[in-house]
Amino acid sequence: MKEEIIIAGFGGQGVLSMGKILAYSGLMEDKEVTWMPAYGPEQRGGTANVTVIVSDEKISSPILSTYDTAIILNQPSLEKFESKVKPGGILIYDGYGIINPPTRTDIQIYRIDAMDAANEMKNSKAFNMIVLGGLLKLRPMVKIESVLKGLKKTLPERHHHLIPMNEAAIMKGMEIIHLQ
Repeated sequence: MKEEIIIAGFGGQGVLSMGKILAYSGLMEDKEVTWMPAYGPEQRGGTANVTVIVSDEKISSPILSTYDTAIILNQPSLEKFESKVKPGGILIYDGYGIINPPTRTDIQIYRIDAMDAANEMKNSKAFNMIVLGGLLKLRPMVKIESVLKGLKKTLPERHHHLIPMNEAAIMKGMEIIHLQ
C-alpha cells in the first residue's frame, strides 16, 4: 500500500495540521511516511498545501508531480491541482470553498460539505477533522485509533480535552462524504 496525497487550501483551514496528523498516524502504525508542507508568508488567508505519503515500503522521494488523492478546499487549489490527480485517483472537495466544481471524468470526485457540518457542530475548528474522516472512509490507510494517537501527539496537552470532539468530527466526515 502506498498513498500519495496532496491537501490544499487557504491558511487557517487546518491543511498543514491535517497532513501532520495523517503522517503521525502512519508512524503509529510503523508505516513509512513523508510530510512536506508548502505555504506563503501569510499564516491565515494565504494558500497552503501539504504532500503526504503513507506507505508500507520505503519512500524514494517526497517530491511528487501527480497524486493518488487530492483534498481541495478552495478554488485556486482546485485550479492548480485538479489536473495532477492520477487517472483513476480521487479528488475530494469541500463545496463551501469551490465555485466551479471539478470536471474530470477519469477520476472519482467526492464532495464533502465539511464547513456546513462544522457549523452544525458549532465548532469551525472541527472542519479539517471532518475532511480527514471523509478521506479515511474512502482510503482507510490508517486506523481511527492511530489518528486519535496522532492528535494526542500534535495537540498541546492543554487541548487534549478536544480529542473526543475531533473523533466525532472524523465520524461525521465519514458519514457525509458522497460521490459527486
